[in-house]
Amino acid sequence: MPLLTSPPPQQCHWQNFNTTAELEQAATQTILQAALQAISLRGTFHIVLAGGTTPRRVYESLCKSDADWAAWHVYFGDERCLPADHVERNSGMAAKAWLNHVAIPLNHIHIIPAEKGAQVAASNYAQTLASIELFDLVLLGLGEDGHTASLFPGHDLGNTANAPAVIAVENAPKYPPQRVSLSAHRLSTARKVIFLVSGTTKQQAVMDWRNGVAIPAAAISPTNGVDVYLEAALLA
Repeated sequence: MPLLTSPPPQQCHWQNFNTTAELEQAATQTILQAALQAISLRGTFHIVLAGGTTPRRVYESLCKSDADWAAWHVYFGDERCLPADHVERNSGMAAKAWLNHVAIPLNHIHIIPAEKGAQVAASNYAQTLASIELFDLVLLGLGEDGHTASLFPGHDLGNTANAPAVIAVENAPKYPPQRVSLSAHRLSTARKVIFLVSGTTKQQAVMDWRNGVAIPAAAISPTNGVDVYLEAALLA
């Protein structure tokens, strides 16, 4: 029989909240609960972080929480090819909001070396991920155009079973044009995936998504489906 390369259809579990604050609080509690469960069962917790304003506020909330930080391993869903200390790096945002303030060992924070350029960074990060069979939790956002991580409309999403784990993104429609992104297939290789969606500018993308339009976010298809945490106003 031929090798099955098409991803399974995405199953969405929509969870709406009256305010962004309620969404962020729920996300924080879900992350902490997932960590407790993973550490209890397997001794470690492997989480993939998203960039963006709503995730940043969740990270600031995590900063105030008690957790077994030594058992956490942190990865990034995508990164911009900018200098390592650039203000627009996702790794820098997460460090400032959270990671610099808790006792996660530095060698447990796995930064994409995007300052080396997209191709080299993608190759290096694929090696970093090679020993991780399943992420415990993947956090993702949603762009106005339906993109997630740095998987953009009209670009390779890496959503087949034989797709590489990490994609070098060239000519991205948003600055900077060079980026590195985990593929849709690799982002789907997780026990739990949560999208954090807020802001009125996302309304059309949410509508398209719910109506079955093949936006990039719809390519994330883990076995357990995806949880979409969103503001209720986006469903109006």
